[in-house]
Amino acid sequence: MGRADQTTKIRAMFVHPSQVADIARRHTEIKKARLVVTGEMANDIMTLHCEVEHPTAQAELASAIVNSIRDGKVIADDRSYQ
Repeated sequence: MGRADQTTKIRAMFVHPSQVADIARRHTEIKKARLVVTGEMANDIMTLHCEVEHPTAQAELASAIVNSIRDGKVIADDRSYQ
């Protein structure tokens, strides 16, 4: 039947909707955020799409969001599957 919630597994780690909401809360410029997962088996790509009210200084905001995502990661899965 599949999952009943929107939690998804990306590169062997679960990502929860609350984590996306947390990033949006940290940056008041973000009005809406949506995490889009694409790619092939074992080659996941996640892209955070953000809607902002005033799209000025986009590069600075993007850099700040990337830092927030990296800071929020509490487990690093650095295993090699070769």
